[in-house]
Amino acid sequence: MHPRFCQWLAVASWVSGFAASALHSFFALWVPLCGHHQVDHFFCELPALLRLSCVDTRANELTLLVMRSIFVLIPLILILSSYGAIARAVLRMQMTSTLQKVFGTCGAHLVVVSLFFIPGMCTYLQPPSGKSQDQGKFIALFYTVVTPSLNPLIYTLRNKDVRAAVKRLMGRERDM
Repeated sequence: MHPRFCQWLAVASWVSGFAASALHSFFALWVPLCGHHQVDHFFCELPALLRLSCVDTRANELTLLVMRSIFVLIPLILILSSYGAIARAVLRMQMTSTLQKVFGTCGAHLVVVSLFFIPGMCTYLQPPSGKSQDQGKFIALFYTVVTPSLNPLIYTLRNKDVRAAVKRLMGRERDM
């Protein structure tokens, strides 16, 4: 990758993240809240705050849905298209050992990407009225705790020494 393009990608991610956060903050600051002011969620997120509002928030929710779609679908499309290009290049290779290594590495990456994007899409690409509060909490917990916890496990199991140690451990457990 050309260094200039890499710099452009970094700047674009910082600017778009800042712009999205600024818009979310604007929504949070200007929506009047009613009732008990207690967010029924694991963390304070704008959709949870909008549920506490005493005004119509459909315009806010529509804007958030469009922004979330952009921030979830564009990276997913870019990731999947890059894996498609990798798969095309690898399939042209004739060496079986190289194919196994590449698909093993890409397979682990795709598992991590799936663990990240599937709960994210379930959380952020649904209309707010279409999901239960408990379902949203469970998916948010999975998305923020379980997925990052599984990443080191997935990548360390790719190491031959770690796999051998796990096999030895599992063999000892069966003997007891």
